[in-house]
Amino acid sequence: MSLTPPDAPTPREACVHRLANGLTLIGEPADGFQSAAFSLMIPAGCRYDAADQLGLANLTCEMALRGAGDRDSRALVSDLDALGVERGESVGLSHTSLGASTLAENLPAALAIYADIVRRPHLPEDQLEAGRQVCLQELRGVEDEPSQKLMEELRRRHYGDPYGRASSGNIAAVESLQIRDVRQFQHKRYAPDSAILAVAGAFDWDAMVEDVERLFGDWVNNEAPSKTVETPGAGDGHVTYDSSQAHIGIAFPSVPYSHADYFQAWGANGVLSSGMSSRLFTEVREKRGLCYTVYASLQTQKDRAAVFCYAGTTAERAQETLDVTHSELVRLADGVTAEELGRLKARMKSGLILQQESTHARAGVLARDWRHLGHIRSLAEVNKLVDAVTADTINDYLQRNPPSDFTIVTLGPQPLTRPN
Repeated sequence: MSLTPPDAPTPREACVHRLANGLTLIGEPADGFQSAAFSLMIPAGCRYDAADQLGLANLTCEMALRGAGDRDSRALVSDLDALGVERGESVGLSHTSLGASTLAENLPAALAIYADIVRRPHLPEDQLEAGRQVCLQELRGVEDEPSQKLMEELRRRHYGDPYGRASSGNIAAVESLQIRDVRQFQHKRYAPDSAILAVAGAFDWDAMVEDVERLFGDWVNNEAPSKTVETPGAGDGHVTYDSSQAHIGIAFPSVPYSHADYFQAWGANGVLSSGMSSRLFTEVREKRGLCYTVYASLQTQKDRAAVFCYAGTTAERAQETLDVTHSELVRLADGVTAEELGRLKARMKSGLILQQESTHARAGVLARDWRHLGHIRSLAEVNKLVDAVTADTINDYLQRNPPSDFTIVTLGPQPLTRPN
């Protein structure tokens, strides 16, 4: 299957420009688009929250959008809307990410507004409580959503601190944060060194370099990041939750996106959990009717990765669900078949084609590649990597890396017995 459908926009080779202050600009102009998008990643993730200030990065991101440059909060939103900008923000472990897509002719104006957001935010004290309430609502939403509560606990127990942190932090810490904490975090962490700006779609590369140098070239770094102090995860656990439902989480180590075996790990996980013909759906849900939801997701950080598996079921069938799900994970080491892989590859290539047709998605991929690899993979390169994955190569990987070292966390009325 070709990754380039008829009449698809044609991307040119990705270009890279590194500013003297450490910000890296990556651009992939493409003929045939009328839109453009960018993804701006700044090194202000939750790993930099102090232990008694968990949630500070998230609150800072929320506050940075409440006025910047010569615009107050209302004017900022109004001007972005007038440009037709579709936007999104998120706080991850290492970076805060700001993304925007718009008509190509509006890209320079949108980028100028975002330069103000990250460099000159107002961080108004009179809006701190409103920003805090947004973050607290997010935290309380997790308390009301047991599956999410379980998976956050699973990540904490599997990875430890800070790699298992949830960016939302905790209620007590967020309630205690002051405007000076937000301003100090923004001053220290909203900085160009290790920042990434990825642009995709209809734009001129030389003009973009000029714009970025003008908007970000005199941005300065105020403080070097402190060394991360890592503590190990706590391992297995149970969260008591008064409900007729039970929630099961299982995690095991995998390989990160930059690893030579990543696409083998991706293929193995896809056979396990991608689509209604996957093993977990077929064996745990369809054949046995044990649960209403089951999946496994390969999640990668820069230097580590894990597969996180979830199953939601009734309290009465929780132990059987755990036993069967665990056995399917262990059975994966016996290998996958060519037929299973064939179905997965068709879905994978369809996803890549859809990604190619979205400037927003492509900008995100460019930023991810640079962050994890230090270079950009073209769609042709990805196509070759996918084509090179066979049942034999996956099975060789699974022989060397069988699912093991499981972390098991449950949430429900009663703890469960760990399978042998």
